[in-house]
Amino acid sequence: MVRIVTVQTKPYGDQKPGTSGLRKRVTVFQSNANYTENFIQSILATVPPAERQDATLVVGGDGRFYMRDAIQLIVRIAAANGLTSSVTYQFLVCVPAFLGIIPTWDMEDAPLPLVTVPTAPYSDQKPGTSGLRRKTFYFESKLNYLQNFIQSIFFSIDLRDRQGASLVVGGDGRYLNKSAVELIVQMAAANGIGRLVIGHHGILSTPAVSCLIRQIKAIGGIILTASHNPGGPSGDFGIKFNIANGGPAPEAITDKIFQISKKIEEYAICPDLQVDLGTIGKQQFDLENKFKPFTVEIVDSVEAYASMLRNIFDFSALKELLSGKNQLKIRIDAMHGVVGPYVKKILCEELGAPANSAVNCTPLEDFGGHHPDPNLTYAADLVQTMKTGEYDFGAAFDGDGDRNMILGKHGFFVNPSDSVAVIAANIFSIPYFQQTGVRGLARSMPTSGALDRVAQATKIALYETPTGWKFFGNLMDANKLSLCGEESFGTGSDHIREKDGLWAVLAWLSILAARKQSVEDIMKDHWQKYGRNFFTRYDYEEVDADAANKMMKDLETVMFDRSFVGKQLSSGDKVYTVEKADNFEYHDPVDGSISRNQGLRLIFSDGSRIIFRLSGTGSAGATVRLYIDSYEKDAQKISQDPQVMLAPLISIALKLSQLHERTGRSGPTVIT
Repeated sequence: MVRIVTVQTKPYGDQKPGTSGLRKRVTVFQSNANYTENFIQSILATVPPAERQDATLVVGGDGRFYMRDAIQLIVRIAAANGLTSSVTYQFLVCVPAFLGIIPTWDMEDAPLPLVTVPTAPYSDQKPGTSGLRRKTFYFESKLNYLQNFIQSIFFSIDLRDRQGASLVVGGDGRYLNKSAVELIVQMAAANGIGRLVIGHHGILSTPAVSCLIRQIKAIGGIILTASHNPGGPSGDFGIKFNIANGGPAPEAITDKIFQISKKIEEYAICPDLQVDLGTIGKQQFDLENKFKPFTVEIVDSVEAYASMLRNIFDFSALKELLSGKNQLKIRIDAMHGVVGPYVKKILCEELGAPANSAVNCTPLEDFGGHHPDPNLTYAADLVQTMKTGEYDFGAAFDGDGDRNMILGKHGFFVNPSDSVAVIAANIFSIPYFQQTGVRGLARSMPTSGALDRVAQATKIALYETPTGWKFFGNLMDANKLSLCGEESFGTGSDHIREKDGLWAVLAWLSILAARKQSVEDIMKDHWQKYGRNFFTRYDYEEVDADAANKMMKDLETVMFDRSFVGKQLSSGDKVYTVEKADNFEYHDPVDGSISRNQGLRLIFSDGSRIIFRLSGTGSAGATVRLYIDSYEKDAQKISQDPQVMLAPLISIALKLSQLHERTGRSGPTVIT
C-alpha cells in the first residue's frame, strides 16, 4: 500500500527558467533542500488538476550526472500530483504508508549512469621498470590514489583507440587484488572500453595476461602485481599496463602516464556496475549514452596459457619424463603465488607428476607471510628440501609467475645468467624453435656474459639491453629476437612478451628429456665447452633513498674522471686494469629511442665487470644492486665457489663505492 503525503518546503527566489528551462550547477540541486522538488512541483502546478488527472507525461534526459536521481523524484511527485491538487509552497510525494520514508525505486532496467568525480593529482606516480609499486597502505589510505593511476592509464590511450576496445585484466591474487579489479571494471566501462577479459576470481599470471592480450588482439592489459615483493596489508601492491603486443609499456608510454598523473583533475567511473568475478562466462551491462552493452568475460585463468604451451613443447615426451618408467622426481614451489593453479593443471594433471611434487600451490593474499621471491634466501625451504637428494629437479616461482629459480639434485643452483645460456645452447630440444628457428639472443646489461659465449659459438646475433622486459619486446616485434633472459630470475622467448617462469621450467625439462643427464652434469658440460662466467649479485634492500642517490652520484664523479680509465685496482694479489667506465646507455636498434642512465659499469681489461644500479622494482626506500661478472676458461677452475672466485672484485667494488659506509649496512640483504 502507498499513500500520498504533503511535505512542507520553502521557496527559492532564483528558479526563473531561461530559454531552455532551469539550469544551475549540479551542487545547487544537490545541496539546497528540496531545490529540485520545488521546481518539479511548480511545473506540475501550472497544469490544472482536471487536466493532469490520469494524463501522460514524457520524462527523459541526456544521461548526465544526477539525471537518475531527478527522474526518480519526478516519478514519485508525478504519481502524487495525479491524485490531488497542489498547495502553494508545498509539494506532494507518494510514499509507502508502512515506512513513512521516500524510497529509491528499483531502476535495474535503466542504463547504468556514468559519473565524473573530481580528484587531485599526486606527484609520485612514476612507473618503475614494472609499473607502479607502493606499500599497500598508500593505495588504501590516500584518496583516489589507485583511481588516479587507472585513469591516467586510460587517458594515455587515445579515445578513438579505446572506444569499444578489448582489455585484459588480472592479478597475482595478493591483498587488494579483488577490489582493484572491481574498480578497474567500473572505470573501464566509463572510459569507453567495450570488453574486458578477466581471469576467474580476478587472478591471472603475468605470462597468461600477455598470452591473452595477443590471443584476443586486445588494446592492452592491466596487471595487478608487485611481482616478487611481499603482499598483505603491510606488504606491497602494484599495477602496471601492458600494451597490445602483450609486453610492458615502453618508456614513452609510462612517461606519458606519469605526466598525466601529475595533472589529473577527474576520473570517470560507473559506480553502480557490479561484476561477478566468480562465475566463468559473459556478463553484459547497459550504460548511459552507450549504443552497445559493456561486456565482461570471466575466463578460466589457466586454459588459454596451457593451450599455448601445448603448441610449444612436446607434452608426450615431458609426460614420459615425469610419469614414465624412469620418472624424474621434481619438486615445484609456487610460493603461494598465482602460478599454483597453473603448476597443478599442467605439471601434475596433464604431464603426470605426482600431486605431492607441487607445494604451496594455493594463492594467498599475503603469500603465506613469506616473500615470494625465487632465490636462495627467500626460497630456502625448497633449497633445503633439494639438498636431501630426494628430488632430481626443483623450481620456484615468484608472486605473479614470471620469475623462476632452477635447482638440481642436492640443491645444485643454476644461476639465472647460466640458465638462459644453457637453454640457448640446447634450444632445438624445444619443438617451437625447430619450427621458427632462432632469430637472435638478448640479455639485460647486468646479466653475465654467459649467453654471449653461446651467441659467439653459434654465430647468432646478441643484444644487450637495459633491465626491463619491455626492451626485449621491441626486438621481438621486429623479428630480431627469439630467446632472452635477465639475471633477476627472468627467462623467456618470443612466444609472449613477458618473462615466463613456467615456460622456463618446461624448457629445462625438455633439455633433461633430450639429454638424459642431470641438471648438474648439463651445467658442468656447458662450462667445459663455453667456459664459465662467475657471477654474483648483492642486494641492499630499502636503504635510505637520499643516501643511495648520493652514493651513486659520487661514484659517477670518481668513475668519470679522465684519469680513471687505465687505473689499476687491486685486492690481495689480484690486479685489474680499468678499460672502460660509463653509465650504460641503450640505443634501440628498432625505433632509435635512447635510454640513458641505466647503470654504472666498470669494465676491466680481462672482461670482468662491476656494475652498480638502483632498482626500479621496490616500493619503499631504494634498493642498491651490485653485480660482479668475471669469465674463466681454465677447466681446472670452473667448478670453484663464485664467492671465492669473485672475492677480489667484490672487495674492490665495496671499497670504491664505500657502499656499506654510505648506506649504514654491514652486508647485503640477499646474495645471488
